[in-house]
Amino acid sequence: MPSICSCGAELVPDALFCHKCGRPLREIPGSQPEPATAEIPRPEPVAVQPPPVNFHNRLAIQIGLVMAILATLASFLVYVNWLAAGFFTVLIYRRRTGYPLDMQAGVRLGWITGVMMFVIMTVILTGAVVFVSGGGLANLPADVKNALDPRMQEALKALQSGPAVAEMVVMLFVFTTLLSMAGGAIGAKIASRGR
Repeated sequence: MPSICSCGAELVPDALFCHKCGRPLREIPGSQPEPATAEIPRPEPVAVQPPPVNFHNRLAIQIGLVMAILATLASFLVYVNWLAAGFFTVLIYRRRTGYPLDMQAGVRLGWITGVMMFVIMTVILTGAVVFVSGGGLANLPADVKNALDPRMQEALKALQSGPAVAEMVVMLFVFTTLLSMAGGAIGAKIASRGR
């Protein structure tokens, strides 16, 4: 056995390794090479399935209800408010959950929001019908009646006709749900680009 290692360190007699660089100096009798450990395969990450977007999805209902209320308050932006409600419902849902949304999920979120807007607006319309049919319009002072816009007076008179009210309800349902669904589809398309 050499007395000096290749690194220049002076070796101790009967040393197995160099004390300076750690290089083995001789074979160790009776030692066997360690068997190669079998590589344990890592389990594949399981993709988390997002919950279905329907009326059983609590978060979708909460976000849709908030957007429906805000869109109803913004009724002065006719049609745009319904489109925006579906659009923002999808964007907020995507941001809160982190789940990717396809076009179908966006349309469903928009539909949920549209149905909620329809319910809110139907309650308001029902209150107006009860007011008008209960003689509330006749009890208004003459100066208030004269101050009303002629189109508003015609609309209030239309609330006294059953078929006109039924037609309003059907059109309200169609427009609120279709425009909200379109807004949801646009929101899903934009949200999918941002991934």
